[in-house]
Amino acid sequence: MAVDQDNALMSMFYAQTRVGITEQLKELLSHRELAWTWMLREIKIRYKQTLLGGAWAIFQPLALMLMFTLIFSHFVKIETGDVPYPLFSYAAVLPWTFLYTSITFGTSSLLNNIAVVTKTYFPREVLPIASIGAAFLDFLVASSVFFLLLFSYRIPISGNIVWLPILVALQVLLTLGITFVTSSLSVYFRDVRFLVPLGLQLWFYATPVIYPLNLVPDRLRGIYMLNPMASIVSSYRRVLLEGQHPDLASLAVTFVSVMVVLAIGYFSFKRLEESFADVI
Repeated sequence: MAVDQDNALMSMFYAQTRVGITEQLKELLSHRELAWTWMLREIKIRYKQTLLGGAWAIFQPLALMLMFTLIFSHFVKIETGDVPYPLFSYAAVLPWTFLYTSITFGTSSLLNNIAVVTKTYFPREVLPIASIGAAFLDFLVASSVFFLLLFSYRIPISGNIVWLPILVALQVLLTLGITFVTSSLSVYFRDVRFLVPLGLQLWFYATPVIYPLNLVPDRLRGIYMLNPMASIVSSYRRVLLEGQHPDLASLAVTFVSVMVVLAIGYFSFKRLEESFADVI
């Protein structure tokens, strides 16, 4: 009898949770125009009174690629097989720049809009989503340079490019989950704004951006691949530069970890959202 009661209570809990999530997502969807407007505002503010304007979206990853090429092609030689190092590095620098920009700006999105958060009601996740959306537009603009590089190096595009939208979607969801956590925690602990850049720098070196995956020792490869960006970056290279499909086993693990990060991020954000106005 007790077991039946426990099962009934658990069923009610899960049903209420599903209803709550459904309502929250419906409310968020109803504010999609606000998210779009705020995203455009983010872009205008980001490049306001700059000499290069939107060209910074291209200049930042391109400058990193040129620097890495200079160092790791001439001073410290890193073998990348048949793939030229500029292409090898840019294929990873591009998504990494998107991740870095999204999390950095998204973390401060609530604090940078205190007046709106405290005086107007709307789903607060609109703000970090808008920051990520602005970074994603930069990512799309900078991607044009990558395809020009493919053309200049005469690297053919294979049919496995159909995997590209899946990889981009995984990275966007991962970025959303992380940004939900950092943006909500930054309201309560201002140290988060200083910890995030440090954490991203450490994460950069734990991801195969400037070096190939085969340089990671076999005995550490299993632990290393728990980093979802390691799998995502490697998959970008396999699809775009090697004409192969991603490592499906690794991508499956990445999918699970991304979903866990997204769920934790969204639930924690909505739980803390209730007191944002009071704390700020």
